[in-house]
Parts: sequence; C-alpha cells; structure tokens
Amino acid sequence: MTKSKLLEFRADFLLLTVAIAWGVTFLMVQDAIKTVPVYAFLFYRFSLATILMGIIAFKFFKTINKETILFGIILGFFLFGGFATQTFGLAYTKSSIIAFLTGLNVIIVPFIAYVIFKQHVRPMVFIGSLLAVAGLYLLTMSGELSLAFGEALGLICAVFFALQIAYTDIFSKKVNVFLLVFFQFLTVSILSLVFSLFVDDVTFNVGLDYTFLKALIITAIFATVYAFLIQTYMQQFTTPTKTAIIFTMEPVSAGFFGYFVGNELLTMTQIFGATLIIFAVLLAEIKFKRSK
Repeated sequence: MTKSKLLEFRADFLLLTVAIAWGVTFLMVQDAIKTVPVYAFLFYRFSLATILMGIIAFKFFKTINKETILFGIILGFFLFGGFATQTFGLAYTKSSIIAFLTGLNVIIVPFIAYVIFKQHVRPMVFIGSLLAVAGLYLLTMSGELSLAFGEALGLICAVFFALQIAYTDIFSKKVNVFLLVFFQFLTVSILSLVFSLFVDDVTFNVGLDYTFLKALIITAIFATVYAFLIQTYMQQFTTPTKTAIIFTMEPVSAGFFGYFVGNELLTMTQIFGATLIIFAVLLAEIKFKRSK
C-alpha cells in the first residue's frame, strides 16, 4: 500500500468515527432539547466548543489573517444554515422525512465537486452515493414523501451540509486547519445566539440539570471539537464525495445505539437499509485499475 493510499484509508477511517460520534450523541441531544430550546442548546454547545478549540489553536493565533477568518465564517454560515433549516423543517414534517432529506447531501456533494470545482468523481463513488440514498430511505422513512414547506426546508438543509463538506475540502488546503475550525465554531455560536434570542422562549436562564450538562459536554467535546477538527483535517487526504458517503453512517450508528441503549425498535427494513449504507461506504473505497 502506497503512502498516499495509507493516508486516504486513515482519513476515511477517522471520518467514520466522526459519523459514529454524531450518531451515538443523537439520543443525548434529543433528550436535552426536551427541556432546553434547540438554538439555545446549539449556542451553548458551540460556545463551549469555541472555547475548547481556542485553547487548542491558541499557539496559531499570531498567524490569523483575513482569508482564514473569511473561510471560517463561510463554513460556519453553511453549518448553521444546515442546523437552522433542519430544525425549522421538523416543525412542519416528520423527523424521519427530514433525516432522509438531510442525507441527500450524499448526492449533492459529488454534483458540486464535479460541476463547480471540476473534480473527477469515480464511477464507484457515484454508485455508492445512490446506494447510500436507497439505504437512507429504508432506514429513516416512515411516511409518504411530498414536496411541502417542511420538505423544501429539508432539501435546503441538505444543500447547506453539502456545501459545508465541499468547501471544507477546498479551504482546509489553503489555511491553518485549527484556526479554520475555530472561526467556524465562533460563527455558529453567534448565529445560534441571534436565532435563540428571536425564536426561543429562553436563552440564558436554562435549567442546568444532569441531562442537559451531560449532552452539552459530550457533544461539545466529541460531536463538535473532535468531529469537525477531524473532518477538516482529514478531508485534505480524501475526497468530499467519499466524506459524504461515510457520513451516511450517522443514522446507522444512531439507529443501533438507540436499539441497544434506548430500547428503540429496529425493523428488518431498517436493518436492510443500514446494510446498504455500509455496503455503499465499502464500495466507495474500491478503485479499479484501467487496463493498458
């Protein structure tokens, strides 16, 4: 195995741990936002993540420039846009439909990579993307899919997350990764605060119970700092399209964690959908050599 291939494989594996971290913490977030408004929770989560990331990136602060700040703001806007449209979408349609539509970024990312950035996308990756979408449908869908306001927000959410993945691939190769993540978190924190003040019933006087604090600390450390630092750094060694396919493992890990820990039901259809997603991730790793 060549050094570049080894780096790519390591990047893909670590990105898989990110998807698992997001899936495992999903149940904690779901419990926390029963008592704490969504945008208030995002504000506290990303504020704590910003502080932690600031400590990690402190030694690089002297190299901050306008390009780093701009790139961080752009990624932060995309990331918050995904969270915001996803949350508003949940008010108008089923969570299962929003989960499926959000996952459609796995198809949008290769389109962005090919059309906007003129990147080569391997046929196996396209096939893997389609299989991942089929698996997502079987795993998450529990109702009829129509195109109403909530569904439109779900599609916009998918576009935002796809843009975040695609532009992370570009920006992470141009500026310091640690500073890029720091300013991305800072942007999400500020936007979450603004939305919370206008939308949520309460922002600062939230109850500091065990459920909230546990979800806050674990998601800030593992599902935010670790996850986005790994994503931003490792996307230098793999493609944004493969990253999107790997991230479809999030609902798979969430489903199995909910089954084993949260006593949630997994049907045979959902298990088959999860199997398709796993197969799609493996398929994206396959490269065929052209015969001379």
